[in-house]
Amino acid sequence: MSENFAYPVGLRLAGRRVVVLGAGQVAQRRLPALIAAGADILLISPSATASVEAMAEAGEVRWERRRYRAGDFEGAWYALITTDDPEANAAASAEAEERRVWCVRSDDAEAASAWTPATGRSEGVTVAVLTGQDPRRSAAVRDAVVEGLRDGTLAAPRHRARGPRVSLVGGGPGDPDLITVRGRRLLAEADVVVADRLGPRDLLDELPPHVEVIDAAKIPYGRFMAQEAINNALIEHAKAGKAVVRLKGGDPFVFGRGMEEAQALAEAGIPCTVVPGVTSAISVPGVAGIPVTHRGVAHEFTVVSGHVAPDDPSSLVDWSALARLRGTLVLLMAVEKIGAIATALIGHGRAADTPVAVIQEGTTAAQRRVDATLATVAEAVAAEGVRPPAIVVIGDVVAVASPDHR
Repeated sequence: MSENFAYPVGLRLAGRRVVVLGAGQVAQRRLPALIAAGADILLISPSATASVEAMAEAGEVRWERRRYRAGDFEGAWYALITTDDPEANAAASAEAEERRVWCVRSDDAEAASAWTPATGRSEGVTVAVLTGQDPRRSAAVRDAVVEGLRDGTLAAPRHRARGPRVSLVGGGPGDPDLITVRGRRLLAEADVVVADRLGPRDLLDELPPHVEVIDAAKIPYGRFMAQEAINNALIEHAKAGKAVVRLKGGDPFVFGRGMEEAQALAEAGIPCTVVPGVTSAISVPGVAGIPVTHRGVAHEFTVVSGHVAPDDPSSLVDWSALARLRGTLVLLMAVEKIGAIATALIGHGRAADTPVAVIQEGTTAAQRRVDATLATVAEAVAAEGVRPPAIVVIGDVVAVASPDHR
């Protein structure tokens, strides 16, 4: 047998007997995977770690509190020897060899008939790595492959037939590194990406050439409203058997229309996966050095859409109630209406000298911050030429700066 070569194989152990000798740290690490595989596990050990004991109490393994004895491997398909008794390990290993039971030994890999690979999983893919007698290298290779699958840097598209599906992915506030791991992986698997203007544009450059990228702002509306046209595009491409990602800025459900899209997909019978995103309401102030809450300064923060002026009959915001709050107000889509909003807050009792910060294009290379007060913010925004997208933060937390932002 080659010293550094093992034949890799996946064991299907569901309902099959597996014997584990020893219940220490090694067994504690190995047992969860055996349990997940559905193995019929017999654990033999006089004592066990608290975690292993909990597995036995939960009925996940059958535990006999004793030492190994001849005959324990009868009827077994696989064995794991993890005790600190060399004589018992050697005897058990000999029995496994005699009964032709594949056996792993934690104390002596060369004496074993099987080796345990470094294993990781990502969305239905199992990665198992063997590097002979270098387990640290095995773990490092495994981690690199699994991380690549999870974050999409290692593209592994599915090729078997699948039903229609759409993923509503929150892309975060703009910095491509702030999308979630799951969101990046789904992008790597996509056939079609329907993207918002405020989504992380740099991520689109990383997509393979075959991926169709659709600018949601440029979908022809025809007799449909813009949102209806987007919904129809998602449904049409999904029914064509393509993996569709709806890439939205921030979080799909924070002042986005993600729920409308999810409802339209549900009515069309198309499964929808929602991947939350890092909302700009919290992340943009944070990168600008403003905590939306701070001990002794603010015990609450309120996120408000500012796209409708306070005196507009269609407004759903109780501005008088907001003015009475002592915490932080975070306004999204409020640049155009900031003058009217500031006037309303002051008119309802919020102090005119309340600190205000306006952060434009937060988390991107073009980020900039303009500081003012409620009384001066409209003038400052006009003078500085602030344009959307921008976040407005109102409250005493604006004056709390991290060392890097003072």
